[in-house]
Amino acid sequence: MNDVELAILAEANVLKAKHYMRFFKTGKGQYGEGDLFLGLSNPQMHAITKRFYAVVDNQMIHNLLISPYHEFRMVALLCLVRRFEKRKTQSERKEIVDFYLAHLDYVNNWDLVDLSCYKILGKYLLAEPNREVLYQLAASGHLWRQRVAIVSTMALIKGNDEYADTLKLSELMLHHKHDLMHKAIGWLLREIGKRNLSVLRAFLLKHAAVMPRTMLRYSIEKMDHAERLQWLNARN
Repeated sequence: MNDVELAILAEANVLKAKHYMRFFKTGKGQYGEGDLFLGLSNPQMHAITKRFYAVVDNQMIHNLLISPYHEFRMVALLCLVRRFEKRKTQSERKEIVDFYLAHLDYVNNWDLVDLSCYKILGKYLLAEPNREVLYQLAASGHLWRQRVAIVSTMALIKGNDEYADTLKLSELMLHHKHDLMHKAIGWLLREIGKRNLSVLRAFLLKHAAVMPRTMLRYSIEKMDHAERLQWLNARN
């Protein structure tokens, strides 16, 4: 067992672990079925990452990612984010992106997705005209890969005020069956609205009547009360 694993285990908290296993829906038939927790908070995992990210290699990160323990996988992903941020060239960043994509099977809960994908894949795509990988992930039929696709576009929204991929992916997955995707798509549409309300309104004019209610509510959260009611009432 390496120093990173020992540092994580040293912070384990049985009571918090039980709470996280309920919160992240690890029961039979739930989206996080079988996931195991040690009970570390995000600040604790970030602190461990800060201590070790510069010394972990790909093999260590791989070993952490294939662990059944959620916190091991989270620290591995946070280390990848830190390493990506230190890379200066697009070719160096591509090595990390390729490693990340090769290990997506282990990015298997919403927090693991949300704290890694747009900071790695999304930021890489800022300098890439070809965004086909997002559409391949969206077409995968796999919940977490689809969430990676839409949440990765956060970097495009924040970094370049680019909305086209977010809007197209939102349309493609508009009728997704899972609530976690409704929330993610609504969240990204809301981010667009915070920067360009007219773009969000144009999307809603086309789709508000058939959008899942959760998706719609998330997307209009920052509007004033009267306009929120208007869009909610537009649903069929």
